[in-house]
Amino acid sequence: MNYDVTIIGGGASGLACAAQLIKSGKNLKICLLDAGERLGKKLASTGNGQGNISNLEMTAEHFHGGNTTLVEKIACGNPYEGAELFSCLFSADEKGRVYPAGRQASSLVDELINSIKNPSIDIFTGERVEKIIKAKDGFEVFRSGGTVSKTKIIALCVGGKAQKQFKTDGSAYALATSFGHTLTPLYPSLVQLKTETAHIKTLKGIRADCKISAFCGNKLLNTARGDVIFTDYGVSGNAVFSISSLVADKQGVTLSLEFLPDFSNEEIENSINLRKKAGYEKSELLSGTLHNQIGRAIIKRAGTDNSSVIAKTLKNFTLPVVGTLGFDYAQVTKGGINMNEVTDELESRLVKNLFFAGEILDVDGDCGGYNLQWAFTSGKTVANAILKRI
Repeated sequence: MNYDVTIIGGGASGLACAAQLIKSGKNLKICLLDAGERLGKKLASTGNGQGNISNLEMTAEHFHGGNTTLVEKIACGNPYEGAELFSCLFSADEKGRVYPAGRQASSLVDELINSIKNPSIDIFTGERVEKIIKAKDGFEVFRSGGTVSKTKIIALCVGGKAQKQFKTDGSAYALATSFGHTLTPLYPSLVQLKTETAHIKTLKGIRADCKISAFCGNKLLNTARGDVIFTDYGVSGNAVFSISSLVADKQGVTLSLEFLPDFSNEEIENSINLRKKAGYEKSELLSGTLHNQIGRAIIKRAGTDNSSVIAKTLKNFTLPVVGTLGFDYAQVTKGGINMNEVTDELESRLVKNLFFAGEILDVDGDCGGYNLQWAFTSGKTVANAILKRI
């Protein structure tokens, strides 16, 4: 079969690309291939299943990778650009995170799939692309099962290495590197962190609102505010995910957890002193102020009932990082195909008519809708470039 465009990958960026092409009304013959049995499976799980697709604070500072200037140009203009793919209503929460009003990510997948139901597109799921070779007037695409098709243009939207249950195990990078593209080092991002656990053994399953800072030596890497969840291996939660992208590729990192970030040391000390006067035992001096187990862990670590020392320990509860839970638990991949090897329209500088969108590129965003904004806007960018080309 011969196609005008072949989109490899049926996740957020691939579906956005296909939807934009179909929306144009041009009579293109399109092929959409995905290794998974269902399109948009990872998208359906985003935002704890609620579909956090963007953020009102859509700035380049929230993205990391090889060319954030280009990312800013593509993704940071309109925080609702991805939402334009859908007919449903969207709203932002108090933290600026943009969700569908129904808070159901699966409904977004359903709408995208419905929007590409068209006689001009052939959709194949459960088929892995094993090889692509340059041919006269385009490319030949070799699929599992022995099928070979020809296409004028290819859009690689295959994702990264995170969460192999979505058929993103990193093997698809070879489709790009076979054409000479460079793969930057890969690390898990938006991932739980393993830490030394001596001081948090009693805190498993407890959640706290913290300001969390990551240091490599004396250098501050990043700071975030939000949920920290204590586990038997270390820490999880949105605040941890937010700093993980700058931690995963480094050694010698220490986390500093600041409990009660809205209260000063003096206020905390005064509260402790009042409880002392009331006759509270040393281990209960923070009860009611913090979760009892957290309070006891802080006091035990302080090793004293001195209110100043306890307050300082509460404000700087350090945990050395010893690793991450790895790619199987990461939400996204840090690293990918070198962004300096693509044009402003995300076309390969090495091979004409080969485009990239989404997580396959060396772009990763913070927790809070940034990665889906990149997926949708990069998919639309590629589609618009293809439409101009054809």
